[in-house]
Amino acid sequence: MTTRPRSPLKLAFAATACAATVFTAGCAGGGGGPKDSLAYVARDVETLYAEAKRRLDSGNAKLAAALFDEVERQHPYSPWARRAQLMSAFSYYVAKDYNQAIQSAQRFLSIHPGNKDAPYAYYLIALSYYEQISDVHRDQAITEQARTALNEVVRRFPQTEYAADARLKLDLVNDHLAGKEMEIGRFYQRSGNWLAAQIRFQNVVDNFQTTSHAPEALYRLAESSLALGIPEEAVKYAAVLGANYPGNEWYEKAYDLVQDHAAGVTAS
Repeated sequence: MTTRPRSPLKLAFAATACAATVFTAGCAGGGGGPKDSLAYVARDVETLYAEAKRRLDSGNAKLAAALFDEVERQHPYSPWARRAQLMSAFSYYVAKDYNQAIQSAQRFLSIHPGNKDAPYAYYLIALSYYEQISDVHRDQAITEQARTALNEVVRRFPQTEYAADARLKLDLVNDHLAGKEMEIGRFYQRSGNWLAAQIRFQNVVDNFQTTSHAPEALYRLAESSLALGIPEEAVKYAAVLGANYPGNEWYEKAYDLVQDHAAGVTAS
């Protein structure tokens, strides 16, 4: 689910002619990461920031993140330090080091909660969770975290472009979570654990009713109700399915199911 956001800061700065030569950061061999190979040499803040930006623009996002971190470490009270904090988070995101991106963005927010770039920091956190969403056959804890973070963007900054994108991604996240519930519910059905299956399908209807899985969930509820000996509930679910999805294939199946097993029964 790769989504690359625009760089958060549109900064104009003069990159000095020696920017590319004053660093002793190694990029290969030794097995260490960028921070391990970045020799500490005191540098003026503009040169250091310019080199970090150059590394990011040239595709070396991991090293860029380390250099942006170095801006803050060497010049913690400079106005450049605040910019570097968020650029570090962005660079970690580009490098697909999502956990570090989250940590860096959260640190930025803890120090600058009311900053004008706070919406972007929240958005970057949400994206970093979103990029880690796995398929429905695996644990969905990270998907829940993505959902929470995206909702936070929408709640805090509803009129921003970040919220607009977060709403679109929430639709996909909710569909993903509903798909996991359906997978578990179908497993319980195959195992003959009808009550457990009923709970999963009901959760989809109650909490993910706008997703693509809702029609099947209603059909499965009708199936489970018949298996549990509650035909009137099966009729009810089939009726709800027909009212909301009249032309859907799952309604046609539900109609046939009720006609075969609950004809003449009135919904409770």
